[in-house]
Amino acid sequence: MPKNPNLTLSGPDLAALLCSRVCHDVISPVGAINNGLELLDDGAGDSDALDLIRTSALNASVRLKFARLAFGASGSVGASIDTGEAEKAAKDFAIAEKKTEVTWSGPRAIIPKNKVKLLLNLFLVAYSGIPRGGVMDITLENPETDARFVITIKGKMMRVPAKFVEIATGTLEEAVDAHSIQPYYTVLLADECGMDLTHIASEDKITFIAETAAA
Repeated sequence: MPKNPNLTLSGPDLAALLCSRVCHDVISPVGAINNGLELLDDGAGDSDALDLIRTSALNASVRLKFARLAFGASGSVGASIDTGEAEKAAKDFAIAEKKTEVTWSGPRAIIPKNKVKLLLNLFLVAYSGIPRGGVMDITLENPETDARFVITIKGKMMRVPAKFVEIATGTLEEAVDAHSIQPYYTVLLADECGMDLTHIASEDKITFIAETAAA
């Protein structure tokens, strides 16, 4: 049983809410592609329309590839994933968004896929903590043994996402919905991986940590 009292969603509800989250993430760039095609059909602003289509298609592709690793099966049950794939997905995501610089350090390794999913979901939690953009430093320590993931963010209007704190501390009072499912999934993955989640906030940075729980 999960240690956290907020981790109560059934399998079907979890799947449905995660699907809603993925659809929410890709509907904007897909809609922009459609808008660009309509402009082409009208014969107005061909150059601008093509730029919009190219940019939006890239954004949609990046988001779908990220979602496949962060939320999808990505192989058979119990499969392992190269952390290099996670690094590329995170950096491509930030490049497509054009507002945050990502640095990544630590050994490259093949680790259980749920730990890679946890890392990418913690990336999304941290990313949402700098809505105006900024800098994000990701460090992997001992990924193949006593894994420890450290993500530090710096930027304007920094914040620790409230829903993440409530779910991580077991104090969420309302039902999980499509807006809070991503931090919920992050906490669930940490529980499944036997890793503890903590965060440290100061005036100039916020650090999110996932580390192997003490035996």
